[in-house]
Amino acid sequence: MVITDFLEKNARLYGSEVALVEINPSDERDQAKNWRESSLIETNVDAPYRRELTWRQFDKNANRFANLLLSRGVARGTKVGILMMNCLEWLPAYFGVLKAGCIAVPLNFRYSSEEIAYCLDLADVEVLVFGREFISRLESIPETVEKLRFCFFVGTAAEKPAFAEHYDTLVTFCSFEAPPVAFDEDDFAAIYFSSGTTGFPKAILHRHRALTASCRTEQNHHGQTHDDVFLCIPPLYHTGAKMHWFGSLLSGSRAVLLRGVKPSWIFRAVSEEKCTIVWLLVPWAQDILMELDSGELHKEDFMLDQWRLMHIGAQPVPASLIARWKKYFPHHQYDTNYGLSESLGPGCVHLGVENIDKVGAIGVPGFGWQTRIIDENGDDVAPGVVGELAVKGPGVMTCYYKNPEATAEVLHGDWLYTGDMARQDEDGFIYLVDRKKDVIISGGENLYPVQIEDFIRLNDKVKDVAVIGLHDDRLGEIAAAIIELKPGRTCTVEEMDAFCMDLPRYKRPRRIIFDSVPRNPTGKIEKPVLRERCAASRLVEQEYMK
Repeated sequence: MVITDFLEKNARLYGSEVALVEINPSDERDQAKNWRESSLIETNVDAPYRRELTWRQFDKNANRFANLLLSRGVARGTKVGILMMNCLEWLPAYFGVLKAGCIAVPLNFRYSSEEIAYCLDLADVEVLVFGREFISRLESIPETVEKLRFCFFVGTAAEKPAFAEHYDTLVTFCSFEAPPVAFDEDDFAAIYFSSGTTGFPKAILHRHRALTASCRTEQNHHGQTHDDVFLCIPPLYHTGAKMHWFGSLLSGSRAVLLRGVKPSWIFRAVSEEKCTIVWLLVPWAQDILMELDSGELHKEDFMLDQWRLMHIGAQPVPASLIARWKKYFPHHQYDTNYGLSESLGPGCVHLGVENIDKVGAIGVPGFGWQTRIIDENGDDVAPGVVGELAVKGPGVMTCYYKNPEATAEVLHGDWLYTGDMARQDEDGFIYLVDRKKDVIISGGENLYPVQIEDFIRLNDKVKDVAVIGLHDDRLGEIAAAIIELKPGRTCTVEEMDAFCMDLPRYKRPRRIIFDSVPRNPTGKIEKPVLRERCAASRLVEQEYMK
C-alpha cells in the first residue's frame, strides 16, 4: 500500500466532507477576494481569509497536477520541488507529484536565494512549484531557474512572473481522473532536507514505505478518529507537521492550516473550527502562557472544551512549561514526540498520553520502532549513563542523497545514529541530554547545554534561553547563556549570576548575554547563528580594547 491510496479512499468515503481549511488572519479582504479567481478552491470572503477543500476536491486537484506533469513528458523519478507557504495548494501538489511517480522535494520557505539554489542543485530538481512570496528570491538566481524544465506559479495570474507558468490555469484543463501510473512501497517518494542548524542542509531520501509507516505510527500514538480536527501551524515542508497530519489522512478527518502563531489566532482557530488536537512548538506554548498570565488572553472568551490533546515536539520540552499548562488546561492530554527528518519525522520515540508522570522524558520507542543508547564503540550503555541515541524502524532514511560519506557516518546496518545524547531511566524512559555536537567540554568536564537551559528557564523573568560554548584559552570552552527576557521585565548580569549559584559550579555560565534567541521554523535554536553573533561581538570588544 502507498500513501496516495489513503487519499483516494477518503475521496470515496468522505468525498463531500471538508478535508482541509486554510486560515490566514493577517491577509486583507482584497487578497481573499483575489483568490476567488481560482475555480479549484472554495473561498469564504466573509471570514478573515478562510478557504476550504473537500476530500474529493483534494484528490481531483492532486490528479490534475499529476496529469499536468505527465502531459509535459515528466518521467518517473523526476524530482519536483515545492516552495510554498502553508496553503490549500501545498498538499494536493505534493500528492500530485507522488501520483505521477515522481519524487517530491519540499523546500524550507525561509531559505535565502543562495540556499534555494544549493538545494535545487543538490536534489537534482527539474520542476518547481512556488508561491508569490518567493518571486524575488528566484529572480535573483536566474542561472538556477533557467536550468529547470518547468516552473509553475501558484497565485493570481496578474502576479505571475515572466519565467513561470500559471499553475491554476494549467491544471484547470487537466483530467481529474487518477493517472495510470503504477508504483509501490519500494519506490522512492520524497527528499527532505535536514534542518541546517549545523550548516548547509543534507538531502534525505525516503521510500514510499516510510510515508505509509508514518501514517500508522502517528494514528497509533494519538488515536485520531474521523471526528477529530487537527490544527496544523508548523510548515508543511517539514516532516514533523506533515507526519502529524498523516494521522488525519489515515482517519479521514479534517485539518486546519493556520498561517500565524499569535496566541489569539490559535485560540480563535481552535474555537471556531472546533479543533480537538493542536501541535505546538515550545515558543508558541510559552507565548500562550505569558498572555494568559498577563491577562492579555482570556480562555473564557473562546470555545475550547473540545480541545483534547496538546502535544509538542522538535525540541526538548521543559517540565515546568507543562506544569504551567496543566494549571490552565487540566483536562488536556499531553504528549511529546521525538524524531528526525532522517527518521521521517516524529514518532520513533514518544511519551504517550498515559505517561504524564514522566514529563521531561521524550518517552519510549514509538510504534514499530526500537531504540538503543550507545557509547563511542557502538556498545549499549547502562541505564542512567549518557550515550548516543540510536533508532531502528520503518521510517529510517534510505540515504543522504549523493552523499555516501555522510550516510556512512549515521547509518550502521538498520540503525540510525541520531547524534543526540540521551540517557534511560530504570523504567525504560529516555531523556534527551543534548546534541552530540553541542556538548561543551570545559576544563575536561562535559557540559550539556539543555540541562543549563532548563535551569535558567525556572527564572520567571526568562522567556527563552540558549547555552553555547565559546572558546577559552584556559578551559578550552566556557558556557555562555544567551537569555531573552519576557516583555517588560528587566534583569542584570549580576542578578542572573546570583540565580545560577544553585547550579554546580562547573555548570554555571561564565558569560551572560541578554539578547533574542533565534529559532528556525520547527522551533530548534539556531546555535550557529548565536556563535557567529557572539564571535562578532568578541571581535568588536577586542578591537575596542586595542
